[in-house]
Amino acid sequence: MKPDSIRSGSDVIQMRSDSIRSDSDVIQERSDSIRSDSGDYKNWVPKSMVIGLSGGTLAAFVLFLLFGATGMILQGTPRLICAILFGAGTLVLLFYTCWMAALHRTFDYNGKRKLAKTIIDGTAKYVKLPEGGTGLDVGCGSGALTIAAAKRNPKAAMVGCDIWSGAYKAAFSKRRCEENAKAEGVPNVRFTEGNAIRLPFPDESFDAVTSNYVYHNIAGHDKQQLLLETLRVLKKGGTFAIHDLMSEARYGDMNAFVKALKAQGYEDVRLIDTANGAFMGKKEAKWLGLAGSALLVGKK
Repeated sequence: MKPDSIRSGSDVIQMRSDSIRSDSDVIQERSDSIRSDSGDYKNWVPKSMVIGLSGGTLAAFVLFLLFGATGMILQGTPRLICAILFGAGTLVLLFYTCWMAALHRTFDYNGKRKLAKTIIDGTAKYVKLPEGGTGLDVGCGSGALTIAAAKRNPKAAMVGCDIWSGAYKAAFSKRRCEENAKAEGVPNVRFTEGNAIRLPFPDESFDAVTSNYVYHNIAGHDKQQLLLETLRVLKKGGTFAIHDLMSEARYGDMNAFVKALKAQGYEDVRLIDTANGAFMGKKEAKWLGLAGSALLVGKK
């Protein structure tokens, strides 16, 4: 009786163990499902950039050793010159490698700080669309802001436009945007090619316009004119939320720009300093190279 009882108890324990494993498998499957359903928005500082800088640093250090430090190849003044040049080059590249690596970790959507997500979500809060309305995200990149704004306005639609070229071409694309929208389960979005310099949309086409860290990257063009081009496609009564590095050196006098918009009939126009605790602190913004970050919001 006792051995059978022991076996019976053992069977119960085994059944419970199997049940625990089964529950664990379910939890793991759910966890995998959560991971697979989240979009891949890439990083504002690509990993390839960090790897490239690391390789350059290593190459400069090897050249420093060969031509400057060891005296294996050169002697005298040529050796001294090479030691200074390659030594300084190594230090400069090492600094930028460490800085870019730190930025990569800070902006990582899956990292601890998740600053990029903080900025995207913070900007999307100002994108308010009427039922059946349509909003535009200029320079949508990987679709992060477009999708975030669409989530906040499920009874409206968002359009993301970009030229998807230049330094970010390898990471950001229309296909990437569409895959992210599908992964996030957001159907009320679409993506199309469009240049912020001259948007391919008629006047007053959208109920809201938004953008995040785009215009400062467009060299050779007046930033206030780029803002006016974006506002051109905004309907009367529509709202705007444009986030960028709006320092005076880049944008000129933005306080005067705000006054000019108000004089034209725009309402509730204001600049929100996002590097003063809204999205990040002043010290963090400074070392990240994001000092001057501001959100221009208002109603046409």
